[in-house]
Amino acid sequence: MTDPIDSWPTGRLLSTAARLVEHEWAEALDARGLTHAGLVVLHFLDAGALNQSELARSAKVEAQTMSRTIERLERRGLVRREADPLDRRRLVVTRTAEGDGAWASTRLLESDVFPAVSNPAQLRARLLEIIHASSKGRW
Repeated sequence: MTDPIDSWPTGRLLSTAARLVEHEWAEALDARGLTHAGLVVLHFLDAGALNQSELARSAKVEAQTMSRTIERLERRGLVRREADPLDRRRLVVTRTAEGDGAWASTRLLESDVFPAVSNPAQLRARLLEIIHASSKGRW
């Protein structure tokens, strides 16, 4: 007997899979006191200090959205904003030691949360292909 979802259109399958993984991901992050947006910031700061505009551009969100995320992370003590040594009018964002710890606590999160698939590299390549093709002109 086949499962009714076997006949669903690909878009619905992708949307359903994304929602299921997103729920698990959000719960795992919440258990660590993080949000998806906060995790994105901690990830980008792995390369070093960045200003708010650079973070927003990298995350493909509006500067105002990034500002709220940074404020939440700053209140939790995970990041700090300091004057840019090259341009004192700008602020750069850096991870604190607590932020480094929070980031480190998520290093294995993907393998813990994401269900095992037969060919993860191929799935990742196809997802990137879909995202790139769908986002032309959007970002």
